[in-house]
Amino acid sequence: MSNKPLKTLEHRIERDFLDHVRKPGRYIGGEVNQIKKDLAACDYRVALCFPDAYEVGMSNSGLPIIYHMLNSLDGVAAERVFPPWIDAEKVMRENRLPLYTLESKVAVRDFDLLGFSLASELCFTNTLTVLDLAGLALRSEDRTESDPLVFAGGGMANSCEPIAPFIDLFVLGDGEDAVLELIELLREGKRNGTSRNDLLLEAVRKFEWAYCPKFVEFEYDGLHIRSVESTEEGVDVRRSNAAVADFENAPIPAPIIPNIEAVHERVAVEIMRGCPWRCRFCQVSFLKRPIRIRSVDKIVELAKASYEATGFDTVTLLSLSSAEYPHLEELVTRLKEHFEPKYVGLSVPSLRVDRQLRLLPKLITSVRKGGLTMAVEASSERLRKIIQKPLSDEDLFAAVEAAYEAGWQRVKLYFIAGIPGETEEEIRQMVDLAHELSQLGKRVRGKPAEINAAVSWLVPKAHTPFSWFGQERREYFENIRRIVFDQKDKYPGRALTFKFHNIGESIVESAVGRGDRRMADVIESAWRAGARFDSWDETFDLDIWKQAFAQHGLDLEEMAARTFDPEEILPWEHLGGPDKEYLLKSYHRAHETIAAV
Repeated sequence: MSNKPLKTLEHRIERDFLDHVRKPGRYIGGEVNQIKKDLAACDYRVALCFPDAYEVGMSNSGLPIIYHMLNSLDGVAAERVFPPWIDAEKVMRENRLPLYTLESKVAVRDFDLLGFSLASELCFTNTLTVLDLAGLALRSEDRTESDPLVFAGGGMANSCEPIAPFIDLFVLGDGEDAVLELIELLREGKRNGTSRNDLLLEAVRKFEWAYCPKFVEFEYDGLHIRSVESTEEGVDVRRSNAAVADFENAPIPAPIIPNIEAVHERVAVEIMRGCPWRCRFCQVSFLKRPIRIRSVDKIVELAKASYEATGFDTVTLLSLSSAEYPHLEELVTRLKEHFEPKYVGLSVPSLRVDRQLRLLPKLITSVRKGGLTMAVEASSERLRKIIQKPLSDEDLFAAVEAAYEAGWQRVKLYFIAGIPGETEEEIRQMVDLAHELSQLGKRVRGKPAEINAAVSWLVPKAHTPFSWFGQERREYFENIRRIVFDQKDKYPGRALTFKFHNIGESIVESAVGRGDRRMADVIESAWRAGARFDSWDETFDLDIWKQAFAQHGLDLEEMAARTFDPEEILPWEHLGGPDKEYLLKSYHRAHETIAAV
């Protein structure tokens, strides 16, 4: 990591690139609230990447926090980079234009550090695109002392073995405090001329949340892991998650206003981190511990500041389960008093349906009545017990009735299909439940309510009690879709709408997400064959992934459906998260609930 000469690519970008791509606004930077420092005056430079399209990355709430915190340090500059869309990647390769940051238009490879925020297994191929367009070797072992270090954080860091050979260092858990500590160490190492290897070794020895794949070796027995060993004295294989010490005062900077329409354009304030309910399918609820809350005063202060800096017309309260926030009614009342006269709406997603929720529709009477979103997950109370979601039909109907009485006209329901132990009758009950909620609207308001139901396919996730289960087969999910549509045909009218997640994407997510380090070969093969933006239906290609798995002697759907023995070593059990025995107890209780039918 030498002091590299910096040269802006702005002229080449204007001459050879912007006129030849769709949505050039993705690539020009200069947005309101961006931070642009003098790179030459900074002794450490970081390129931060959310490996998805600009409009998705600009909606992410985590990356802007790290961006703001790093730029608040004297002598440190952080700039943004996103993978170019398909058309733009082609133009960049044809013109040999290296990937650059949005703020200064400087090549990514001229930075000291390239950091990724990994939110999904389906962004892994985009990560390789970024490395390659930046002119970096894909594999960590092939990079040189003059290349930037590559680190990654986010939700996928806790199950990172499938992408481990491409990344130098992973930050496990909360990033706010950890990234500042890491940057301090790396800056000192740069000043002292410390080698990459010694710097990484120092990081993992100093920080329990730092994971460096090169210092961990695996021995395999077929598909199974025989052993996991550290290659360095004083470095434990088992890592722990970082937890921000002062959540109350952890920064929430004003959002950067995107150049083009983003997926979410809103003031977003995280009111609580963690969730007490531990639904057995939910990875985040098991990883984000302990539970921490912000005060009402702090949340209102942050929301006001972000609104003044952006003018966005919606304030969204973020958490895994907003109903568990202990001062929710006071918070909603305070925000409504301030923002309703300004014609700013209030959104409270992630609400658990219980008696507390019955009160909220009366409080959230913003000038715009959007749809009320509820994560029901399963159609029956029996299935909800299997997934450990405490929700009764009585509370569900009471909450929706209160919403209709407060003026809501639409309800969006989230269901999961493929839950262990579910029956065909319970699949049909998804439609029956949606119909009953629609008719409840007729009794309250005189006409059926619109019910939009989104059905996703259960993906067993690492660090959850369901991680030992296999995913159901493609044919099973296709049959569920037929059952739902057949049942829906029994109810005339247009009040009910059902949409389904892409089955192929869920299969890849399951097969890749629970893989070990050897999965990197499959990911690279898929990427070289053209896999890009795998979370987008318009670009996802299931055949590419099938062929990539076959190229390495594996079957994609077999790997997705793979079950794990409770006694075997899991590819992620050393990567933070709850104790294995704790998860196994919940796994066995799920089996007991299924068998009790």
